[in-house]
Amino acid sequence: MTMRTRPLGTTGPQVSALGLGCMGMSALYGEADRAESIATLHAALEAGVTLLDTGDFYGMGHNEMLIGEALRAAPVARREQALVSVKFGALRDPDGGWSGYDGRPAAVKNFAAYSLQRLGVDHIDVYRIARLDPDVPIEETVGAIAELVEKGYVRHIGLSEVGADTIRRAAATAPISDLQIEYSLISRGIEHEILPTTRELGIGITAYGVLSRGLISGHFTADRQLGAGDFRAMSPRFQGENLRHNLNLVEALRKIAEQKGVSVAQTAIAWVLSRGEDIVPLIGARSRDRLTEALGALDVTLDTADLTAIEEAVPAGAAAGDRYPAAQMAHLES
Repeated sequence: MTMRTRPLGTTGPQVSALGLGCMGMSALYGEADRAESIATLHAALEAGVTLLDTGDFYGMGHNEMLIGEALRAAPVARREQALVSVKFGALRDPDGGWSGYDGRPAAVKNFAAYSLQRLGVDHIDVYRIARLDPDVPIEETVGAIAELVEKGYVRHIGLSEVGADTIRRAAATAPISDLQIEYSLISRGIEHEILPTTRELGIGITAYGVLSRGLISGHFTADRQLGAGDFRAMSPRFQGENLRHNLNLVEALRKIAEQKGVSVAQTAIAWVLSRGEDIVPLIGARSRDRLTEALGALDVTLDTADLTAIEEAVPAGAAAGDRYPAAQMAHLES
């Protein structure tokens, strides 16, 4: 396996062809093993992964502190290669509830101050609001991040889960490096308007959910019991008939993967990699075993026949159920 690099848009840095999404090490997928999480972060850095993605609300700061701890313990060369992407703005309460999003300029700077402290760094490489605050124009939020860039606290400005119009307004305010948004074989909504817009403007894509929260990893089974606090217990795609339908799609994909001698997860990640050099998939591995499997996707070559077979097995729009519960879908522009 050779770790290649890709540009994070025309205004962003070169990053590893795969990034590591660290959310599952702290939140939303049940209990995680702290020691294994740090070992996985170190293994990712050793393998050449440079992009680490987090959110200040993942485990109410736990994820940022976890990454900070891992970076401090990493060899200097590996620590210096790491680029940290942070999402901010989600409001939480002590019970774990969600209270909306805050994109006010004063809040942006406040969130950044705490993230810098928890991460133990003097700057954040990519900073973005997790969801659009409907009460604050995107120009004000992006403008506040631009001020942090001018002061050296942030290197690049990103966006997350916004539509084409918001992308254009943000890009007219300040240079935008990338848009973080869900993109996978069964979540292809960005292909209609969003992806053409980012490509027109030279904005990269960091694609999360490339395995759809494990649904199309090849490891999820219909009888799996989800623990308390696992987001998937509420996710429409993991419920009843939706789950059975979606797992049938996975089995169709498995046949193609087996013919190539690779795993289902590797095939699904390789498909996202095939969509363009401007797309950097985020892999959500929580263990070294899953990390190793995901990195193996870099050695998978999908030719025209493979891509045609995948499209026939899992056509666009074939998934059953929305990617978030209705209340959360309301916060998405895409």
